Amino acid sequence: MQKLENFVLDKWVTGDGDGQLLVNAVTASPVAIATADGLDFEAMLNFARTVGNPALRKLTFHERGRMLRALALYLSDRKEQFYNISYQTGATRSDSWIDIEGGIGNLFANASLRRKFPNETFCLDGESHKLSKTGGFVGQHILVPKEGVAIHINAFNFPVWGMLEKIAVNLLAGVPAIVKPASLTCYLTQAVVKEIHRSGILPAGALQLICGSTGNLLDLVCSQDVITFTGSAVTGQKLKSRQRILEENVPFNMEADSLNCIVLGTDVEPGMPEWDLFIKEVRREMTAKAGQKCTAIRRIFVPVNKLEDVQIAIGAALQKTVIGNPANEQVKMGALAGKGQVEEVRNHVKELLRSSSLVYGSLDHADLVDADYNVGAFLSPMLLMNTNPFSAEDVHTIEAFGPVSTLMPYSTIGDAVELAKKGKGSLVCSVVTADPKIASTFVLQAATHHGRILVLDNECAKEHTGFGSPLPLLVHGGPGRAGGGEEMGGIRGVKHYMQRVAIQGSPTMISAITNVYQAGAKQVQEEKHPFKKYFEELKVGDTLVTAKRTITEADISNFANLSWDHFYAHTDHTSLQGTLFEKPVAHGYFILSAAAGLFVNAEKGPVLLNYGIDELRFTKPVYAGTTIGVRLTVKEKIDKDKRDESEIGKGIVKWFVDVYDQDNEQVAVATILTMVKKREG
Repeated sequence: MQKLENFVLDKWVTGDGDGQLLVNAVTASPVAIATADGLDFEAMLNFARTVGNPALRKLTFHERGRMLRALALYLSDRKEQFYNISYQTGATRSDSWIDIEGGIGNLFANASLRRKFPNETFCLDGESHKLSKTGGFVGQHILVPKEGVAIHINAFNFPVWGMLEKIAVNLLAGVPAIVKPASLTCYLTQAVVKEIHRSGILPAGALQLICGSTGNLLDLVCSQDVITFTGSAVTGQKLKSRQRILEENVPFNMEADSLNCIVLGTDVEPGMPEWDLFIKEVRREMTAKAGQKCTAIRRIFVPVNKLEDVQIAIGAALQKTVIGNPANEQVKMGALAGKGQVEEVRNHVKELLRSSSLVYGSLDHADLVDADYNVGAFLSPMLLMNTNPFSAEDVHTIEAFGPVSTLMPYSTIGDAVELAKKGKGSLVCSVVTADPKIASTFVLQAATHHGRILVLDNECAKEHTGFGSPLPLLVHGGPGRAGGGEEMGGIRGVKHYMQRVAIQGSPTMISAITNVYQAGAKQVQEEKHPFKKYFEELKVGDTLVTAKRTITEADISNFANLSWDHFYAHTDHTSLQGTLFEKPVAHGYFILSAAAGLFVNAEKGPVLLNYGIDELRFTKPVYAGTTIGVRLTVKEKIDKDKRDESEIGKGIVKWFVDVYDQDNEQVAVATILTMVKKREG
């Protein structure tokens, strides 16, 4: 039997020893042998830190994002070969879609996320802070990529998604990865890494793969590394408490299996769209991936007077689920990943049956299509019922990681909240209701114990992504038993692989370091109007000091008539008593318009259009007779990708607009964005 190769030091290497035999979950026929014995884990870490890390760190966020997009497109073109391999794990086509195309979708999502970052190798984190009375001393947080490696220890249930959703984030951050998938299904992960290597898109050292035991890998980590773990809470806690990890304070992000729950609102009756949504969601989450999902529904809470109706409805829905060979198009639920998982689920169900009863399914039989129950790793979906959820503890502590859920009654929404919390922390829960008050009550009271809450009603029925679908731009994780970690989460996820540092200094120095203008920094005035400069010519700190204009009563009156804004403070002398104003005040938007009139260059030039306004504030009233001027400064430059070669090259320029009066006091401040053309060629 062929051994799976490990991807080490940019080469494919076979491990030593007998290794672990991996078999087809449906037919039990041998697939491959997984072993990582004999690998030099210290050399792998060193290669990632000294070769992969510098190569990624020197790329900007935009370059890393484009790299992810190229990789996503490359893998999309080759996805069918992954589907064919995935059948051997027991997954149906729809199960594999979640794993394969869901994983590739994470690459696309994080590629697009690059637009939220500057075209730099680092980024700012939050706003700057004035640290002195005059503003001559400021502080700013920045984020830089860590100099280590991300070590991902993944579960068997999602061999593709588990890897791609994690590396998409660390690669965007500028950090390489060593991936250790669960041995049971690592042959599918390896097939994807083989294609990633063939693509040549990632720099050497950006990705390495271990198909087998991690050996002493975790005893060699350092403070610049990041470890992520997906799997059982018991295993995660053992790994997290290793001495080296504690000594080096290595960030350890754990996503553990949890007892997720779904709640049917007290308002929902049979025949309502929400009732059908609830039954459909329970059935899907019990049978998708044969229930082998960290986000599957394990506990079902329904109003006590609906208990029997719900039991009957779920049973009827499960009865329609065709079980068997996942390669058969009729089959809706395939096999578990292996016989070991089947026995583990059975044992946990037997424990649950000490306080619950089995109301649907069987522990030792299932009618199959195109498969042999005694050969493959099959189980029947099983619905349990527990009528005393407040006194029974095992239903809130024991998880059968398969097609198993327990139905339980509650009386009030407050009871439902308390029952949801008895899981001691979960990745996700859901409330199905048509009543906004019920939704609000449940979410705000239950939120402390869940990483994500899905609120389902008829309004989102056609577009919701499902109870068990973590999304790239939202946090995937949860408190307590769920591990206390966070994965993905858009920008939040990227920050896990970066070091936050507070820098302090003069506005000029902070501007020079960050390439973002800080108020009070030195400004560079040139004879050439900045609107006549192409994107490449403009530099942060370039400043135009405009001519001045005196505001008149006619200006205020004319703007009111033009805009139809006749708010009393602008037009009514008799209504100002008790207000902040001494006399009719100029419209703030007029002041901004007047400022634009002062700084805009009227001639056709590189500035293509006004792109928007950020952070606009009116800081001092402007009355008739006030003379205003403007200091217009290049604050930040944002490069824009071309969609195709025929498109005009351009970028976004953020301008710091400082409007001041004859006393040199600021009356308005804003950040204005313009789209600016690049030089042709």
